[in-house]
Amino acid sequence: MSTSPTLKRSQSTFRADIPLLLWLVVVWGALWGDWSLGNLVFGLILALIVTRALTLPPITLSGRFNVLHFAVFVATFIWQVAKASFHVFTLALIQGPKVHNAVVGVKLRQNNDLLMTAVGHTMALIPGSLVIEVDRASGILYFHVLDVSNEEQAEIFRKSALRIEAAWIRIMGTKEQLKELKHESKGDDTTTTGMIHSPSTQMHRAGGAAERADRGEE
Repeated sequence: MSTSPTLKRSQSTFRADIPLLLWLVVVWGALWGDWSLGNLVFGLILALIVTRALTLPPITLSGRFNVLHFAVFVATFIWQVAKASFHVFTLALIQGPKVHNAVVGVKLRQNNDLLMTAVGHTMALIPGSLVIEVDRASGILYFHVLDVSNEEQAEIFRKSALRIEAAWIRIMGTKEQLKELKHESKGDDTTTTGMIHSPSTQMHRAGGAAERADRGEE
């Protein structure tokens, strides 16, 4: 007894959607801050409804997923969310409405829809920044960033976003993207790690150094 072509296509489509389903469940858990089994199962049900009942634009998957890099990503992501949350809490208590903010554009290495979405959501889930515009054609994400008062702090944020992009490429990028990443300069700290780094601590240090320099000039 042979399987019909329609059924084969349906099974093939479902297998291709598995990474997308897993990603939607992770986003659901992160948005609610609830990683209980019941909440994740409910997120999976919603993901199935969204992918099966709604017409979604085609997403080209790489066909690879590195579990080791993903495990490192998740562990460092949770730590950086906690650290950035404390930093934002401190800013709210000490500086309040006096804190300086800025809109920072980040030119990514590519304009792949899935990777741009992954980078944007990852940065938005780490407290301190929010995606406000996406230029898909140019591969640029624009963020509203908390506690940015000079170009050095803005550059620290850009490098942090590029490190996150590099982490996602190591996790699920195509072989070509991974090869290009490896060919980048070894001295570039945006490619040497797959870990998540919150820019808040480095940005705070850069801001403090700039303030001390200004006081010295005065």
